[in-house]
Amino acid sequence: MRPYKILLFIALVLALLGGICYVYPKEGVDVGILNLHFPTLTKILNPQRQLDVEAYLAQQDSLAQVMKTKQDSLEHYRHQVDSSDIRFWFPNDDDSYFDDFFAQLEQTQQSGRTIRIVHYGDSQIEMDRMTNRLRAYMQGLFGGGGPGLVPFATLIPSLSVSTYGTGALVRQSPFGDSLVVRAAGNYGPMVQDFRVAGSATSTITAGTHRSCDSRLRQFSQFKLIFNNRPGPLAVHFADRRGSYSDDQTCEEEGVHAFSWHLDSATTSVSLSVTGTADLYGIMVDDGPGVAVDNIPMRGCSGHQFTQINRDQLAAAYAQMDVGLIILQFGGNSVPYLKGSQSIEAYCKHIGQQIDRLHQCCPQAKILFIGPSDMSTRENGELQSYPCLPQVVESLQATANAHGAAFWSIFHAMGGLGSMEAWVDQGLGGPDYIHFSQRGVDIMGDRLSKAFDNMYQMYRMRKEVADVQ
Repeated sequence: MRPYKILLFIALVLALLGGICYVYPKEGVDVGILNLHFPTLTKILNPQRQLDVEAYLAQQDSLAQVMKTKQDSLEHYRHQVDSSDIRFWFPNDDDSYFDDFFAQLEQTQQSGRTIRIVHYGDSQIEMDRMTNRLRAYMQGLFGGGGPGLVPFATLIPSLSVSTYGTGALVRQSPFGDSLVVRAAGNYGPMVQDFRVAGSATSTITAGTHRSCDSRLRQFSQFKLIFNNRPGPLAVHFADRRGSYSDDQTCEEEGVHAFSWHLDSATTSVSLSVTGTADLYGIMVDDGPGVAVDNIPMRGCSGHQFTQINRDQLAAAYAQMDVGLIILQFGGNSVPYLKGSQSIEAYCKHIGQQIDRLHQCCPQAKILFIGPSDMSTRENGELQSYPCLPQVVESLQATANAHGAAFWSIFHAMGGLGSMEAWVDQGLGGPDYIHFSQRGVDIMGDRLSKAFDNMYQMYRMRKEVADVQ
């Protein structure tokens, strides 16, 4: 028989069977005591998947092992978060406190945002100490660059950036002694400002110190935040390479900002200002990503935020896109806290500062960092200040009660009596209060590791949820 006849025969048989499938009753045909069934056309054309039981069980075992591995990793980070000496304490023990913050940081590259971490502290963070290690960690993960928010003129040098101001400038601040005018709360987010009445210039140059992270050595985004007084304010911005310049003018009073974005990064710029205004600071960034601002307040105990005009501070924060505020205080108060009553009064003031910052920057998380171990001489012998453990415990309770997280340098360095060991090993200063450069680098890395534990646990929780 010829091939085409065979093919025709097969086609006719299939057509016949298809016809039978189409007309054959679904309930079958009764023949005596038998009920004859014929497969439906739908079942033939769409056969059900045959389950490979062994493959299925192997797949489920694999998924279970993935789940077990991820659960083990999650438990590891949970142990670090709950039990480590670098742990955070959270309001209501909520270890998801930073989750929203991390989620926003993960989206900065897609959204084009630069989210800020504002680090306030006493002399322990001067010269960008400790902050620079946290900045390097955060920008390494989420991108961004530049030193962050800097004053129009710098009185205390920084390893990360040089800011030199000249002209008709008067510093206004509720703390410090040099060129201070204590005005009616017109201080802004740096808890100081420079009032210009006439003309002034600020020159900003990238840091070149060997300790500077590579991301600090150039910048491309700038924003001047100011509170304009009556009359126009004119600003001339220039890249000192001569490749870019721009002039902007503000006629309205109140808190405003001028912004500049360069197509390519630079290492030095200048801003020349003419008019009357309170200059709050200049954001010097290289985004998108995360910016980490270092704002040292020498001699302070952290009571100054309620002395800032609330509306002006809120308006300034609105220009900054702040995701996290860090308050690192307590060391300047420890020597004067002699009993439970004085500790309670100090913590009450700290609670008021946290509340004010929540009011002015409601979208930001707040972290309070307590004081380190500190030594004093009693009868000729070195010992830790007796009140330190109670101060740390009370600050932790206060921060959590007011909706802020807490981190303890005291615990992270080893607890009571640890400063003597740090000094003996070259990690603490001769005053038994401050850290050496090497010691503060270690402490900055310990804070970064604490954040890394939280971030890894956040990621593990998401992955476990995805597997489930």
